[in-house]
Amino acid sequence: MKDIFSKINNLEKLIGNTPLVEISFKYKEKNMKIYAKLEYYNLTGSIKDRVAIYILKRAYINKKINENDLILEATSGNTGISFAAIGTYLGHNVHIYMPDWMSSERMKLLESYNAKLHLVSKDDGGFLKCISLTEQCKANCPDIFLPQQFSNNDNIYSHYHSTAPEIYSTLKRHHISPSIFVAGVGTGGTIMGISKFLKEKNRHLKAYPIEPASSPTLSTGTHTGYHRIQGISDEFIPSIVDLNQLSDIISVDDGDAIIMAQMLSKELGLGVGISSGANFIGAIKALDINKSVSGAITVFSDDNKKYISTDLMNKEPIKDGFISSDVKLLDFRVL
Repeated sequence: MKDIFSKINNLEKLIGNTPLVEISFKYKEKNMKIYAKLEYYNLTGSIKDRVAIYILKRAYINKKINENDLILEATSGNTGISFAAIGTYLGHNVHIYMPDWMSSERMKLLESYNAKLHLVSKDDGGFLKCISLTEQCKANCPDIFLPQQFSNNDNIYSHYHSTAPEIYSTLKRHHISPSIFVAGVGTGGTIMGISKFLKEKNRHLKAYPIEPASSPTLSTGTHTGYHRIQGISDEFIPSIVDLNQLSDIISVDDGDAIIMAQMLSKELGLGVGISSGANFIGAIKALDINKSVSGAITVFSDDNKKYISTDLMNKEPIKDGFISSDVKLLDFRVL
């Protein structure tokens, strides 16, 4: 039987080193470029594999987890799926607390990785209740490990030590200097970790957090409204997010994000989730703000397979002011 660090090392070969693509398109007749990291090439199909493997590795190094501990996490889907798959391989039982309005694909995937799923309704407290339930369990049983993705700085450093250096080295190899980074904020680990690294390479880099226009939690500081971009804006501002280190918040209409994700799939064959569509829209807005036509980086956090039962598969009505209406996708190049 492999020891735990051999198993972690084995898994690390299946996580990271994902492709970075340069997407060429026209926006309002201007030729533009955006650089997107295709994170669905990771083990379970999302960027959260990086977070899960890093948090667990650090926990084992620092003796915060034992081999028979139960792993409990509150999640909107992808992080839970990552902990379920990785935790199961490492010999842990995994229990996931998740809001009951997430896609059915997420629930089935969690169960397929042998996780025990606990669903919480809006009436019962939604996402914040999911978090408090994991903390209550821990208080009553010491043999539990809580990854605590929303407050654990290892979430930030998972991207600082892997995603960001990969982006930087690939762009540097092609003599491209990034000036803008854009990402939706779920836990905040992605934007905080990647922007921290890239700003150390270029202090003028601007990092723009994205939130749904219909649920502006970052802007208001409180949970408000409803949106369809699963994985971001989880009812509160996570403690690892420091808005003072970021540039202006960019809001994206969830319908615009859905149409953009559909376009990336139907026109370029890049089958991405709704948050990826939102990130692409946000990157266009950031380029527009900076009167630039290239140099914006973002991540495509997951693929379209977790959204088959959602509005991603439906015809979305076009509204005035949609960014996607003025986009003509041309091609992409793998860097």
